[in-house]
Amino acid sequence: MKIILFSRPTGSTSKERFSALLEEVKSHGVEYYVNEGAAEWFNNNAGGTIPAQNIYATMQDVLTDDSVVISYGGDGTLLSAVRAIGGRSIPVLGINSGRLGFLAVVQQEEAVEAVAALIAGDYTIESRALLKVEGDIEDNIDFPLAFNEFSVQRQHMGMIGTRVEIDGRTVANYWGDGMIVATPTGSTAYSLSAGGPILAPECHCIVLTPIAPHNLTMRPIVVPDSCRLRLTIESRDQWAVAAIDNENFTIRNGSTLTITRAEREVFLVKLQNICFYDALKRKMMWGLDGRESKL
Repeated sequence: MKIILFSRPTGSTSKERFSALLEEVKSHGVEYYVNEGAAEWFNNNAGGTIPAQNIYATMQDVLTDDSVVISYGGDGTLLSAVRAIGGRSIPVLGINSGRLGFLAVVQQEEAVEAVAALIAGDYTIESRALLKVEGDIEDNIDFPLAFNEFSVQRQHMGMIGTRVEIDGRTVANYWGDGMIVATPTGSTAYSLSAGGPILAPECHCIVLTPIAPHNLTMRPIVVPDSCRLRLTIESRDQWAVAAIDNENFTIRNGSTLTITRAEREVFLVKLQNICFYDALKRKMMWGLDGRESKL
């Protein structure tokens, strides 16, 4: 096993726990590498030293088939790690040092135990769907695959129209602030904030969630992930803002985009003591009733 650590340390990153994680990795004699930004932070601020031969500039330089990526940060860090993997079948373990951390379900105070379980092989691999975005998008989008969602939004104050077709049939023209097309994984992210439903990760479907629709009858819709979605942008502005996960770019008015389930998948490390519904309860207080504490 080779461990590839990817992190973007912030003020909430514990120096002591980050150091303890590295010591746990090294104690097992496992080959490991740390990205440049995290290594510089650690060497300058955490009182440690990561040798130059264990530091990488680009993840593709050190990835091999036996690698496991540890994302140490928030959900945004994990999304960036998935992009850096570039669609290869490399499992990812998310350790949360941010606020919510729904994808990165392991808390940083649990990092040492999680790494020990990982090296001991006490885990399973869970596959998650990706969406492939094609059409009139900028040429500089080198990873047009969405783990959470693809979204398009107005650039200024005026409404934006999104005409949605599913398998060649027009569904509706949604007028409002924009549209979100989310995977089951992404159903607990931006889509949820816009009023979309929560989908279990193993569901084979896609959710379309309008953002602040002007017509109150326009509600989220869940469709099979075998569908081919076609979105056409109709805006009074020349440009609209689009995003694939946490990467933003602009698209022209009139742009047409095709969204399908990608052939590639993301593989998450699932520790035995954590499940999706536990994460809902712990991260989002799902199903908790204040009366229970009085019983």
